[in-house]
Amino acid sequence: MTQAQIWSYIEKQIAGPAQLLEREEYIEQAYFFRTLRERLEENVSTQELIKSIKQEILSTTRLPLALDFLAAELRLTGGFATAMARLSHYFTPFQTFVIHEAEKDDGRFDFRIALEVLQKEAEYRVQGATPQGIFLYQFETLCRNRLGYDRGLTAMAGDPIFDENWREWILTVRRQVGLLDIADLIFLRSEYYRQLFGDPGKPILFGEKEGKIAAANRKKDPLYLFAALSRHLGYPSVPRPRREESPQKTIMLLSRKLQRLEVRLKLLEEELRGGINLERFYKRPDERPAEREEGMSTES
Repeated sequence: MTQAQIWSYIEKQIAGPAQLLEREEYIEQAYFFRTLRERLEENVSTQELIKSIKQEILSTTRLPLALDFLAAELRLTGGFATAMARLSHYFTPFQTFVIHEAEKDDGRFDFRIALEVLQKEAEYRVQGATPQGIFLYQFETLCRNRLGYDRGLTAMAGDPIFDENWREWILTVRRQVGLLDIADLIFLRSEYYRQLFGDPGKPILFGEKEGKIAAANRKKDPLYLFAALSRHLGYPSVPRPRREESPQKTIMLLSRKLQRLEVRLKLLEEELRGGINLERFYKRPDERPAEREEGMSTES
């Protein structure tokens, strides 16, 4: 599936209905993202990791069903993004966007960092996330990892934690982020701005403290703004890329990429020979082992 097709799924996900999940769902999501990231260091296939982690997830949540779908998509395409885009009732557009960027062949966004980004966001939602905190965390993710403001902010606007006023402002930020500093945009929609200059005529989205910190960081690197907000208001910080501690980790990462390329080359070869054989991915639910054995004996 091409990147354009994947993004079309994300756009449908943004336009579709979205709802906030129960707290236990975010707890299990955080556990899944963290455990998968940690166990990627082991010499085990991702499919086997998902299968083992699924056994540890609470069956009362919807995550095990989502993991089954992710595992099936991984066998077919070698990635998660398309499956997450189809599960628009469970994963947010921003989660899908982050994984999509991490799975791009020409991208430099580490998949392990992407998992850690989603883990920290899920943990923040467990603690009781606010629209202000989610916006700042997701926007810092775009800035720090250079993921692109246009599609990134579009995906952010589809998060169910944001109401119509927030969505309208986020799409406005998408159009103005290259012209105005993010500190100015936050300051203009803060309670602190209203105290200084009166009612701006538009909904106030940030409090007095956020406005003061934004005013103090105008015309500065936006990363200074995010760091100050984290220090003073306790907003979560985005994980930073880390240097590899040993050459072995680099070799393992390259090995995984080669395995994904090998799977794709095999699928292309099968398609050139006359079509991809999907029977190895699926089996008829009504077919029993005894029936298969009888069929084999009859053919022989």
